[in-house]
Amino acid sequence: MAHPEEPRAPRESREPHAPRDWTDEHVDRWQPVLPGLDPVVEGAVTRMKKLSVHLRRVREQSLVDFDLERHEFDTLHKLAGRGGSAAPSELAQDLDLAPASVSGRLDALEKRGFVRRTQSTTDRRRVVVELTASGRETWLGAMDVLGHEEERLLGVLTPEERDLLNGMLRRIMVEAETGGPTHSWHA
Repeated sequence: MAHPEEPRAPRESREPHAPRDWTDEHVDRWQPVLPGLDPVVEGAVTRMKKLSVHLRRVREQSLVDFDLERHEFDTLHKLAGRGGSAAPSELAQDLDLAPASVSGRLDALEKRGFVRRTQSTTDRRRVVVELTASGRETWLGAMDVLGHEEERLLGVLTPEERDLLNGMLRRIMVEAETGGPTHSWHA
């Protein structure tokens, strides 16, 4: 929950006739408790959190629907991101895992027919991991579920609004990535 430095007057929403959502009730409940609460900041942060939870639930359901464990999806995803072919050491780096952990993942995925390991044609000591057609189809199916939900949600915005939202979120993320809080709330 956002905690302001000093009391601020509540600001009206820029969309006075917009339908109310769960977050509006949340802000209404907290404003009497925290009179300096900025309802716009609290609303935006709470909505971002709830949207993130919603998309995580959709992703997890898509994994269930496609009979994938999270770590299996992550491995297929990283492999697909490398064009469908990579060395186990590259996958270990991408997944931030020890090579032995990746080996176990690849064993399980190979048994399911999602990947195959072959010797490199340029270096016999090197193994190459490749997505199979079944692995690519399963990965894409799980991705499509989430992609369709993202499109559905952002489809309520015009292309210009989506571009504006993307740019505003980028500015917020640049700030988040450049350092921590500038002061302590408990000072």
